[in-house]
Amino acid sequence: MLAGHLSTSVLGEFDSPDLLVRTSGELRLSNFLLWQSAYTELYFSNKMWPDFWEDEYIQALKDFQSRERRFGQRKPSKASN
Repeated sequence: MLAGHLSTSVLGEFDSPDLLVRTSGELRLSNFLLWQSAYTELYFSNKMWPDFWEDEYIQALKDFQSRERRFGQRKPSKASN
């Protein structure tokens, strides 16, 4: 119910980002899209925004592709296999 009242709700299926890139070496979100980022993968870069070029963006995407997204689900334990 709360998500429907956020400004990003007009985006429909794109109201929650899959990947959030934080530049400048900061390791926090600074209250940016807190609710929408619950299942968002975070990528932190030491580069400042003006220096964040295509090569760094591609690295962020490669890192994102290598992650196992579980959307809040627990990873199955090896004992249950």
